[in-house]
Amino acid sequence: MAREKKIDMVILGLLFHEDLTGYDIKKRIDGAISFFWKGSFGNIYPSLKDMQTRKLIQSSDTSVGGREKITYHITEEGKEALKEWLNEDLAINELRYETLLKLFFSGAGSRKTALHNIENFEKQIKTDLELLKVYCKNLENNMKNEDHLYYYLTVTFGIDSYEAYLKWCTKAKKMLRLEAR
Repeated sequence: MAREKKIDMVILGLLFHEDLTGYDIKKRIDGAISFFWKGSFGNIYPSLKDMQTRKLIQSSDTSVGGREKITYHITEEGKEALKEWLNEDLAINELRYETLLKLFFSGAGSRKTALHNIENFEKQIKTDLELLKVYCKNLENNMKNEDHLYYYLTVTFGIDSYEAYLKWCTKAKKMLRLEAR
């Protein structure tokens, strides 16, 4: 299989579960998936067009309240492409945090700014962690669905990771405050 764009696999994975509009795909990506993957309309719609050309998905046009609505559906070829990708041994796992990038270059700024950036990061992590815990509880109460096991595993990975991030924030803030004295 040709190297697919990862956004294609995200879209195919979402469409494997249900037919969606481009807007619905973006909402799903911005929901639970946003903890480990990002997507924008700027890469979703070109991918939808390309995957339709390659017959990995099909679309249907409907009119709802006078507005045109395009819904996408995964094809058998799309299901095969998704399964091939799932079976590939290679997985590129990247960590990209702008906070860490800013921290890396904080020598050009001040400790106060570095602390502020870490505190902002910590605040966001705490908010996200609480949401992940809600997802986890909901999934624990509904593990009969096979897909929920996989969702649960990704959510618990997120919880464990975010708890480690909070531990790091505490240590980093302490070091910056001690060194500032």
